[in-house]
Amino acid sequence: MNIARRIARIHTAARTMAKALRYRCLSGLIAVAVEQGTLIRTGDLLDRLGADDLKDGQRSWYGRHAAKAYRATHLGADTVRVWAQHRTTDKWIHVFVYQPTDPALYAALTTYKATRHLVQADYAEVA
Repeated sequence: MNIARRIARIHTAARTMAKALRYRCLSGLIAVAVEQGTLIRTGDLLDRLGADDLKDGQRSWYGRHAAKAYRATHLGADTVRVWAQHRTTDKWIHVFVYQPTDPALYAALTTYKATRHLVQADYAEVA
């Protein structure tokens, strides 16, 4: 079979695939690591800390603070990203994921005013 026909079949299969499966394939091993808990999203950390009452806009700003703190400690490099469904709109979005013990997550808790109340003494020592 020639290469053009093979590519056409792949495109046809991709068009008929469910949206969730497409994004899962795009994320690959990163999505597996998120499901296993070796990588977490910023929203996952907020849920673990009991901040599930924060509005989506505040969660988004916390994520921006975490990304900024990560870039500051890693010479401007970004962490890896994964495709995830938004928790309220169900749209697929591209979000950063971090190691659960990454200092950038805890530094962002202290630098963003809406999450400062979540910081305890032991979290401040990690950051």
